[in-house]
Amino acid sequence: MKDEDVVRDIFWSHPDAVKLTNACILVFIIDNTYKTNRYKLPLLDIVGVASAVMTFSTSFVYLEGECLNNIVWALEQFRGIFLRRDAIPQVIVTDRDLTLMNVVKTVFPESTNLLCQFHIDKNVKPKYKTLMGQKNAWDYVMEAWGSLVDCLSEQEFDDCLMKFEISCSP
Repeated sequence: MKDEDVVRDIFWSHPDAVKLTNACILVFIIDNTYKTNRYKLPLLDIVGVASAVMTFSTSFVYLEGECLNNIVWALEQFRGIFLRRDAIPQVIVTDRDLTLMNVVKTVFPESTNLLCQFHIDKNVKPKYKTLMGQKNAWDYVMEAWGSLVDCLSEQEFDDCLMKFEISCSP
């Protein structure tokens, strides 16, 4: 068997998911899971957000590896399911996978790449928990953090940021 006859990566998107993707092009969440399936292959999961703040699966991509070329190929396939060339996601949310973030910038340069709040929280909480000795101080910091993350305006953000900085000061 020749090397070019071997399937290396698989991109899958249901026809109904393609229709939804083209109808709801604002926000997409992309996450890569590693070695959690039977074949120990990375699975790239692409999820769209509908206007009713409901999510839908857009695409699944099994990748041969975690290499840059595999991820570039996957996101180029994802870009290919958009029927209009000018119809691209406005926002793409990822974890802090630097390879994925860089590929998003390359394949979707017009899109804004944001970090997932879940992954930010996952990293912030352990960091501050080790710095906070008292339970009531920890609760106060986490309340301030939650307020900061949920801000709806710049003014509210500035107020929350000041509260958060004060709560984190020794």
